Amino acid sequence: MVRAVSILCCILCAMMVAQGQTAAGTQTYRVVIAGFYNLENLFDTIDTEGVLDEEFSPAGPKNYNGKLYNDKLGKLATVISQQGTDMSPDGPAILGVSEIENRAVLVDLAAHPLLRKRNYQIVHYDSKDARGVDVAMFYNPKYFTVDTTVSLYVELPGGTKDARYTRDILYVKGRLDGEIVHIYVNHWPSRSGGEERSAPARNAAATVCRRHIDQVVLKQDPKAKILVMGDLNDDPFNESIVDIMRATGKQTEVGKSDLFNPWFDLHRKGFGTLAYQDAWGLFDQILISKPWLDKNQSGYFFHRANIFSRDYMIEHIGKYKGYPMRTWDGNIYRGGYSDHFPTHVVLLKRSN
Repeated sequence: MVRAVSILCCILCAMMVAQGQTAAGTQTYRVVIAGFYNLENLFDTIDTEGVLDEEFSPAGPKNYNGKLYNDKLGKLATVISQQGTDMSPDGPAILGVSEIENRAVLVDLAAHPLLRKRNYQIVHYDSKDARGVDVAMFYNPKYFTVDTTVSLYVELPGGTKDARYTRDILYVKGRLDGEIVHIYVNHWPSRSGGEERSAPARNAAATVCRRHIDQVVLKQDPKAKILVMGDLNDDPFNESIVDIMRATGKQTEVGKSDLFNPWFDLHRKGFGTLAYQDAWGLFDQILISKPWLDKNQSGYFFHRANIFSRDYMIEHIGKYKGYPMRTWDGNIYRGGYSDHFPTHVVLLKRSN
């Protein structure tokens, strides 16, 4: 069974002293949670012309209706409302999401009573994905403001996937308490059709993301603070992440333009965010650039990485026992949360 994982930092104690802050002796720290969550097919009930979403409609094979939709919203809101609150009562200040149909479902989720007080704002673009699913980002304006947003198109190599289009990559440049940060929200092509056959498609998505980092972000600011998050449909050791994204699991080996992958050791120890045929994968990752690793700076720095899970999010019976409790088993509504556990990183900043 997968559990939430904490990598403890010796400079902190476990006592919360103020909203969004933690203390160690006389030093206090402002806390920010940056997370990612695959929402597993958050669709509305409307059959949209030209999009393969008819199964998520009252007339479709899933018999999908408003009651199921509202139940799904409530389940997701429950998880998001609790994620990261052991460190910050406000939960995720930044939350990338995937497998959402449109902006309307994001608005409904943000307006849920469990989340409404956070005043989540939304960054979203429609992409050409065959099923109509996109990536998006919620952000709490108390912590983060948006400067620039771009949707990065990913062209699939011929013969690698049956679908013609995949999800775009969302790029957001903004200010975290006034400090400029760059965020990429990803949902790379799936492994349907086989891991080997589909790997070039994920490599193509990784190349788009890495090229934008190198040619746009780092070219303007070699010390840029970057977060690359998403359902990458690859594990930390795969080519798309190690070779193309240039992400390593050892902080001492991170070069100036490389990325640090805090999930590498967790995956090696058997932790994961999803399970398939009784094997765990850690597809839901957040990669960070080198400037986050300096703990002596005045700005935000990386503290720890977590896989967020609670007992209610886990299957306890049947063929999926021990797996994340999914929403759907084929066309049967199981009433779960998602077939992925969410992940997040904890960022700290010294507070005067």
